[in-house]
Amino acid sequence: MRNPILLAVVLGACAAAVVTHMETSSPTSRAAEETPSELCVVWSSGDPGVAKNVCFMYTHNAKKRGWFDVVHLVVWGPSAKLLTENQELQAEIKAMQQSGVVVEACVACANNYGVTDALKSLGIDVKPMGVPLTDRLKGSWKVLTF
Repeated sequence: MRNPILLAVVLGACAAAVVTHMETSSPTSRAAEETPSELCVVWSSGDPGVAKNVCFMYTHNAKKRGWFDVVHLVVWGPSAKLLTENQELQAEIKAMQQSGVVVEACVACANNYGVTDALKSLGIDVKPMGVPLTDRLKGSWKVLTF
């Protein structure tokens, strides 16, 4: 009767030691915990269906559900004009901002479409985006384009 109990105790101790070793010695798990995951979504489509049913849905859920720690939405090209004309999309942008999505817009695109002030009035950071986007592409960010 002693042997089965002793065997269970020894096996339990070994299992605990293996789990402890795996939790403390895995460099990838520590690195993943220390480095925030970063997503940059570039929205360039002038199609409201793409915005609502693809781009915004994924971007907002990526932040709300914690799929990524940091989520940026970059308004680029025709999407800048579309956003200033579509109140439904503006409401969705506000909801994303309230969830913690950082919304930025390319100033060159905004100027070309004549919508810089309108984007700024939506609380969007309108700025040169070439260097920030390049840095993200070369860095650890995941970049997705719609």
